[in-house]
Amino acid sequence: MSQQDGRRWYVARTHTHAESKASGHLRRQGFETYLPRYLKKRRHARRIETVQAALFPCYIFVAIDMAIQRWRSISSTIGVSHLVCNGDEPSVLPPGVIESLRAKEDERGFVQLQVRPQFRVGQKIKIENGVFASCLGLFEGMSDHERVVVLLDLFNRKVRVALDGDFVAAA
Repeated sequence: MSQQDGRRWYVARTHTHAESKASGHLRRQGFETYLPRYLKKRRHARRIETVQAALFPCYIFVAIDMAIQRWRSISSTIGVSHLVCNGDEPSVLPPGVIESLRAKEDERGFVQLQVRPQFRVGQKIKIENGVFASCLGLFEGMSDHERVVVLLDLFNRKVRVALDGDFVAAA
């Protein structure tokens, strides 16, 4: 999208899990869309699998030239709930948002996110989920399977526990 044409980026709210469907229908109507995706790890039935997921669930970005395109038709598009508006006018995204998201994409088109918050060895962390929820421990390092190794004080001794990185936060 060049700066000379009148298109600007807007946000459309979609129905649950309908981002791809909405994007396809909007493209057939002549709108340019952007649906940023990333690879996330999902646990299910004791297995961990990597799946594609929308970076912003229930939202897609739409480029609209307000002077020549009929933007009101977006809200009645299959998969779209409504265009995000400020009063009666669609809310325009600040310049550079889409470009900065695209700059974080890898060669396959997936946005690369920060892996995990970086803890310092010896930093106090809190376990938020799982069997040890609400326990405090000391960060010891990362295991080779991307799990956080925490030193917990249990039964009057230090116990080393490896946890999923999503289970811990800085205390």
